[in-house]
Amino acid sequence: MNRIDATFQSLQEQQSKAFVAYVCAGDPNFDTSLDVIKGLADAGADIIELGVPFSDPLADGIVNQMAADRALKAGMTTPRVLELVAEFRKSHQTPIVLFTYLNPIYTYGYEQFLKDAAEAGIDGLLLLDLPPDEAKLNEELCKQSDLKNITLIAPTTPDDRVEFLAKQSEGFIYALSRTGVTGAHGGPSAAVADTVARIKAHTDTPVCVGFGITTPDDAAQVAKNADGVVVGSAIVKQIETQPENAVKAVVDYTQPLINAAKSV
Repeated sequence: MNRIDATFQSLQEQQSKAFVAYVCAGDPNFDTSLDVIKGLADAGADIIELGVPFSDPLADGIVNQMAADRALKAGMTTPRVLELVAEFRKSHQTPIVLFTYLNPIYTYGYEQFLKDAAEAGIDGLLLLDLPPDEAKLNEELCKQSDLKNITLIAPTTPDDRVEFLAKQSEGFIYALSRTGVTGAHGGPSAAVADTVARIKAHTDTPVCVGFGITTPDDAAQVAKNADGVVVGSAIVKQIETQPENAVKAVVDYTQPLINAAKSV
């Protein structure tokens, strides 16, 4: 069983919610990044979203853009991202989803990437700029693999589109609490419950909600209505502000959010 599916099955049996943590691979450097994701796993993060550094991350806010820039300047490449995951897998089994744009993967070679990613220990892909219906028009993008394709759904997504995306979803659905680029947005939207309900009307796939979650109260509020909580930019900010002490800063910041999500 894919690690993502196994994790949500276990959480459901425990009547617990998932905590999904995002960081950019290689930020601020390879070794520290490896220690950060190990620290997040040890702190209780159920899934780690690992950003693939890219020079033109248009869906990201400034915090994640700067993280990608730091990683690229430190020599991070797509093959090195796979090396990072392979090193992580020597000691940890926490599911990893790559959060990426299509360009780095297509440059690598799409079919080869799917093979190498699975061998490295990656469990899912969240392709930010590849609509699922567009993928079906390209044979090479339709090839089945062991990786789960994670779906993004926004609160502004029309009902018929929500149904289409939900019915073909795998692993979990990343539901945005509000529109815009990644980053803190003044707290999660009050419409989270409605967004989750619209999605769950069409699927049993777990729904995790992100965007704007920065405090334990935010995490608890979202966890009441969703199957999981996603926190990214607020964690990445800890690396930006305390690069020499990144692991402790990330764990100290994230642990209360994890506890809050699990307490619901």
